[in-house]
Amino acid sequence: MNTKIVPLAAMAVALAIPGQAMAQSGEVHFKLLGTLVAPDGKIKDVKVDRIGLPAGTQTKANDNFIPTVAIEYFFADSVSVETIAGVTQHDVDGRGPLAGAGLVSNAKIVPATVTLKYHFGKAGGIRPYIGAGPSYFIFIDEKPGATTRALGATSQKINDTVGAALQAGVDIPVNDKGMFASVDVKRYFMRPLASWRANGVEVLRTRHELDPWVISAGIGFRF
Repeated sequence: MNTKIVPLAAMAVALAIPGQAMAQSGEVHFKLLGTLVAPDGKIKDVKVDRIGLPAGTQTKANDNFIPTVAIEYFFADSVSVETIAGVTQHDVDGRGPLAGAGLVSNAKIVPATVTLKYHFGKAGGIRPYIGAGPSYFIFIDEKPGATTRALGATSQKINDTVGAALQAGVDIPVNDKGMFASVDVKRYFMRPLASWRANGVEVLRTRHELDPWVISAGIGFRF
């Protein structure tokens, strides 16, 4: 999938189709979304290595599809602030010399995110938008993968991380009762540290480019 095409296509559709009133100052929008979380996860730097990683070792986090909700408040007809809620779960596997090796199992992430958004066009009809803001990824209940457990790792931790998100999307009115369809694309920029321990002794610590694409679509309601 060429994820860069999604926000451009949504914006082109938005500019071509007329619609009904969508947002005014003081409005609240509530969205129910299906979301694809597609992280990278490659190693950016090795901080501690007491196990002798083979040269060229890399990692990749798997994709996940989850339900999410978003709540948005309009300060003005074209300016809003939005936050999302959801929990996504990922494994991290080896690439290169460690291809297929299970390194991290069932790492749950709470992607606490707030974006400031600007909506193009007048306060009516289909409205494309762009946004940006800070994010704080909270990692919960991560465990060593099957391979690292077999090598003696007894615990694994990914540190909670501050990052940033860029956003683009479009809201499309469905009826005159406040329902609308929404398509949203975010790109996060995160650099978490991952650490593996064997009986309390740190044996490996790496920094990763997590950098997930987060692509959502669903319905919303304005109040």
